[in-house]
Amino acid sequence: MNANPGAYAVLIGSGVSHGSGIPTGWEIVLDLIRKLAHLRGEDCEPNPEAWYRAIAHGEPDYSKILDEIARTSAERGQLLRAYFEPTEDELREGLKVPSVAHKSIATLVSKGYIRVIVTTNFDRLMEQALTEIGIHPTVISTPDAIKGAMPLTHSRCTIIKLHGDYLDARLKNTTAELASYDPAMDQLLDRVLDEFGLLVCGWSAEWDTALRAAIERCSTYRFSTFWGVRTKVNAASENLVALRRAIVVMFDADALFGGLAERITALEQFATIDPIAPKVAVARLKRYLSASDQAINLHDLVGSETERVRNAIDSDRFTVKGNDLTWDGVLQRLQAYEVEVHTLLSMMICGGYWSETPHDDVFLRSLKRIATDTTPRSGLTVLIKLRPYPASILMYGMGLAAIARRKYRFLRKLLTLRVRANAFDGENEVSATLHPIGLPIDGRLPVHYNNGSDYVFKTLREPLREYIPDDSEYAALFDWFEYLAGITYCNGSATSEELKKADAGEPLWGPIGRFALRLGFGETDIMTETQLPSNGPVPERVNDILEAGFFGSGHGEGVGRYRAVKRGFDTYILKWRAGWGAT
Repeated sequence: MNANPGAYAVLIGSGVSHGSGIPTGWEIVLDLIRKLAHLRGEDCEPNPEAWYRAIAHGEPDYSKILDEIARTSAERGQLLRAYFEPTEDELREGLKVPSVAHKSIATLVSKGYIRVIVTTNFDRLMEQALTEIGIHPTVISTPDAIKGAMPLTHSRCTIIKLHGDYLDARLKNTTAELASYDPAMDQLLDRVLDEFGLLVCGWSAEWDTALRAAIERCSTYRFSTFWGVRTKVNAASENLVALRRAIVVMFDADALFGGLAERITALEQFATIDPIAPKVAVARLKRYLSASDQAINLHDLVGSETERVRNAIDSDRFTVKGNDLTWDGVLQRLQAYEVEVHTLLSMMICGGYWSETPHDDVFLRSLKRIATDTTPRSGLTVLIKLRPYPASILMYGMGLAAIARRKYRFLRKLLTLRVRANAFDGENEVSATLHPIGLPIDGRLPVHYNNGSDYVFKTLREPLREYIPDDSEYAALFDWFEYLAGITYCNGSATSEELKKADAGEPLWGPIGRFALRLGFGETDIMTETQLPSNGPVPERVNDILEAGFFGSGHGEGVGRYRAVKRGFDTYILKWRAGWGAT
């Protein structure tokens, strides 16, 4: 659909509107029979249909029943309104108003992906959903309306109401009425089925003989057909599914059309990214980094892309307003953020690996600009918690590239950089503020607490492959970076009294990562590898961070502080693992 906008038509039946509280056509017939029985002073239960056959000597005829209850056109219109138009109480309960499915179809129309909507429904929920977003469709509900209608290809949206409209008493509802259509309607329907792909939902195919016949006589399949069902295809639909070579998708109407609209939006966002752009940006960045007279160009290049990303993530596209969000919705928001930072992430990784000390501030300012969020926000908690994600993957990408090149002085600046990630808290170090432990990612792993770290691990693998080709090395460096972020935060936040207690075995809180679950299972054990021996040489990694001044200006001073911080942080990790059940 994304590749062929306007090439698909939607066929929706009563199942799409039934969830909104709109009765099906047959339910209306049965209710009219009950009203007729009441007028006659008779009881039609438990089988209104059989009662009607007995008194009328024939099948229930919608028009005849309606005529007996309400004689004039105006009376019939008023009677039918009650089935389709909400009362004040129904409005408060959210009934008889456009559903998620109606609104999602309207969104797809607004984007140009759907031009034709074929429906067996009498209600006007589809028209209402379109009108609410400023689209006024061409509505064809009678053969006469076909003559004056714009051609399908020239109309922004055409709704073909095969069985009529509830404000027109010429509704098709009974078995006899549904057996055939007017030749003009048949011709229009044949054209739709021949020229368009089809997305079917909420239609059982059981009663609509004429519509089934139209699908059966269409022998062309220019575009695919997708058939939405809740559980399985019923007997009446099996032959049609086979004839159209349809792909069956098991979703209800809201999930089908809501998910489709979300996925189309995600594909649009991916399409906005020029695949050449990151490579071009990185090539320019390398040129500027290697020349001492390109400081201004470097500043402008990184700064302009930073501002583009900042404006994008502050736009309405990333609003935090909304209703409850599914896991797919969370994933799509994460992926949308990834699309926006794609080029900047490539630049930050390159800078983390190749930059020298004079360039540090350019990249750190960029990260702080993306991470800082001082605008008070109210909305869906899940969406608010996703706000720091763009800055998180930028921080991780740049940090992992720097740690791969053993640029520990830059890493100390990075992990101790202070940012204000929301309007309600003050500044705090990025080692904790931008750590992905707070990402509201679906708890598919044993511990919800740690899933964000695993997600970032997988997301950054390909962007960092040029700089860290080996998968095992990548996993080891990822563990080391997260462990270093944890002890850096502990070192910066712990008071002298807390350090004394930590040295005596009390835990120090710090952000933990996926390494905490890998202990004893992975190829590396970062806690053991960074342990200070009682005698002998200091581990290379520990020596690197001591030399870089992570724990004080002098190596001797730093050893004692490192030992206390590490002991407190390790104690916390082990207690956390014990609480999880891992020992």
